[in-house]
Amino acid sequence: MSDPDPVLRLLWRHSLPSPEDAAARRGPKQKVTVDDVVDAAIDIADRDGLASLSMRGLGQHLGLGAMTLYTYVATRNDLLVLMVDQVLGRTVLPAHPDELRERLELVARVQYEDCRAHPWLLEVTGVRAWLGPHMADRYEWQLGAVEGIGLDDIEMDQAVTLLASFGAGIARAEQVVRHAERESGMSDAVWWEANHEALGEVMAGREYPLAGRVGTAAGEAYQAASDQRRELDFGLARIVDGLIAHLPDGS
Repeated sequence: MSDPDPVLRLLWRHSLPSPEDAAARRGPKQKVTVDDVVDAAIDIADRDGLASLSMRGLGQHLGLGAMTLYTYVATRNDLLVLMVDQVLGRTVLPAHPDELRERLELVARVQYEDCRAHPWLLEVTGVRAWLGPHMADRYEWQLGAVEGIGLDDIEMDQAVTLLASFGAGIARAEQVVRHAERESGMSDAVWWEANHEALGEVMAGREYPLAGRVGTAAGEAYQAASDQRRELDFGLARIVDGLIAHLPDGS
């Protein structure tokens, strides 16, 4: 049988009666807390992206030696787990509206706004971030949106996963556009204006009547290649339509 993951005690450190870690009990008084370490890591990831976050750089930012930092958090993956849970805890989860459609939409919109505010959340993979207290609070809140509407427990889990994943997916698409604009130094609208004639030349002789008509209408409406806010509103409305239609009484 495998040993328990040591990061669990760090995640739930504020609920435990013991000190934050064994090193704190054995060694001299520490200069910063685990919360300070995690908050500093979140600040770096928010400002410079997840790829810029290293244990060495974080230690230097905090005025700690690399080996000292490891007495707080054993690995970078453990740090990522703590970051995800801690940053989600900063969001005040609103009370659920009485109207079902609004409750369902809110699950997706809260996830979208968190990922939009902290794009590095979309890059965290391979860690069990859901084990923390704030993620547990988030899941309980999400399930509260679908409790008592006629879904069984598995369907409740699937429904909130669908809604949250959709919100995160739109935030990811928006982040891709932002990244392209930063890399190219121009907005979508500017790029299309600069390349409109060239596209006409290279595509000469090929007919795309549907794509031409719809693409032109969309481009005029969006003033860009896409509009993530419209995608969120349209897609979320259709998902909620489907979930409501799936309910036993269709309401």
